[in-house]
Amino acid sequence: MEIYQFTVTLIVFFFIGCSSKSDIPIGYRVTVPVPSQFNEGFKGKAFILETGNIEPDFRVALSVEAMDNLKKYSCSLQLFLGDTKVWSSGHMSPFYPSQKCVLELTEGGELLLMGARRRVGWRTMTSGQGVERLQLLITGNLVLTDAMNNIKWQSFDFPTDVMLWSQVLKASSRLTSFSTNSSGLYSYSLEVQNNNIALYLNYGTWKYSYWEFSSSRSQKIASAELGSTGLKLFNGRHRRIGQISPTSGEPVRFLALNNETGNFGLYYYSADKRKFEASYQALNRTCDLPQACKPYGICNTPSNSCTCIETSGSSTQESDCSKGIPSEFCSTSTGPVKMMELEGVTSNLRSKYEISNISKESCSSSCLANCSCVAALYSASGCFLYGLVSGMKQVDRGVGLSHYLVKVPKGISGGHRKSSRLKKLLLIMGGILDVLVLLVLGGFVLYYFVIRKRRKDSSGNDSTRS
Repeated sequence: MEIYQFTVTLIVFFFIGCSSKSDIPIGYRVTVPVPSQFNEGFKGKAFILETGNIEPDFRVALSVEAMDNLKKYSCSLQLFLGDTKVWSSGHMSPFYPSQKCVLELTEGGELLLMGARRRVGWRTMTSGQGVERLQLLITGNLVLTDAMNNIKWQSFDFPTDVMLWSQVLKASSRLTSFSTNSSGLYSYSLEVQNNNIALYLNYGTWKYSYWEFSSSRSQKIASAELGSTGLKLFNGRHRRIGQISPTSGEPVRFLALNNETGNFGLYYYSADKRKFEASYQALNRTCDLPQACKPYGICNTPSNSCTCIETSGSSTQESDCSKGIPSEFCSTSTGPVKMMELEGVTSNLRSKYEISNISKESCSSSCLANCSCVAALYSASGCFLYGLVSGMKQVDRGVGLSHYLVKVPKGISGGHRKSSRLKKLLLIMGGILDVLVLLVLGGFVLYYFVIRKRRKDSSGNDSTRS
């Protein structure tokens, strides 16, 4: 989710004549041209709707944006609260047109996004349902309605990474945010699942929870709805059984799932600073984040610094901690592997792949036998297998009595760099002791051969004189 939207090198605005209205009729059509050559950072927007209420207000735009990593232009219908993007038609499935981006509300009542030659990239599937207009409600809900003002389609049914006032999150829906720290392999999600509301890190077919909230009344959470006082939790009978509240008294404007950290927060608008600020964060400590460090990196408290496991020659967050470790272990060219235990390390990620009533050795063997498994966490709760080495953090050795094991090629020795630092400390202390021993021996030699000889010579001279 983008808190600060306008940070690109080139932005083009198109102001449409009906931009002061909150609805448009069937037959409406607007076009934004797509540049023939790729311009990094380009954003072109045609604002077509706005609520026009107190600042900040909601606005809807047809947008063409440069996807710098793909060297393509995307086309989408976007909703803004002030300058913050809070919904996009292309959030889950981007549309890459050529020559032009066209938004049309057809006479049949379907809202379409098209490129050249009327190639359709997105649609509402509402043709033949009596749709008369596209409306922007004061809540930020974008709706298609018929002559009786019945809603036939609404943006609230297609959540992205933001929740607005009166928007409901059910077990069948989720907020999804795609990580900016990867090549698209990772995503974060906020879901009502397993009778609680939880945050998940999704990686291929693997799914890991890293934050959960349950009702204090031990009742099943069926849905969550955002209001000005926080996120309200309801049971199956729509009775409120809990709430996640902000720390300040300011009214909440939206909930957002951060695509950089995987954290979610409640945001209010600061009129003095003219920007949105967080009044609640699910995770308040850096090392509790799902990807505080890069894969095979360990988050150290309280410094919040990252170090690599001992197989790598680096100890910084920016370096590649997976150096020397295969990207996957299912290839025949991988070679023999083993499980290496990292002392004083655990994971923020909770895996659903659990094996109960086995020993630590059997847990290790289970991961070795599964080529898609790259790590295992063994504790009194059971054996948990992982397809991703991430979310690791330093803990006191006795906390939870868990054992975190990582799959590595045979021939690699080591573990957490904490033990490596201990070895260095012992070597330094050993060197200091050696120096002290040499100084003592040197003093003894000096005393025996020099000082004692002088005393003997002095005694001999005294005898001769007498």
